Amino acid sequence: MPQITYQHPDGTVDHVEADTGISVMRAALENGVAGIVGECGGQAMCATCHVYVDDAAALPPIGDDEEEMLDCTAADRTDASRLGCQLRSGEHFSALAVRVPEAQV
Repeated sequence: MPQITYQHPDGTVDHVEADTGISVMRAALENGVAGIVGECGGQAMCATCHVYVDDAAALPPIGDDEEEMLDCTAADRTDASRLGCQLRSGEHFSALAVRVPEAQV
């Protein structure tokens, strides 16, 4: 099973085993990971699943919808910013570490 590690601003870490094909956002919601809201349910329409991915080289490029929503994040956008709803386990990665921003809304 793909592994997702969520690092929180306070230094705590959640490790989640995700079913293949599940998004970073959905895995967080299904496993009670704090700091990921996912208000739109994964439609890339709210930016409340914003995460920072420091090692994003193997991930797919940012699409137009994701690009637009990343300009609306509550926390500062950086070069590492991605929407968790657009990153699918197994399809885009087998192991991934993300940093959860301090605010989503």
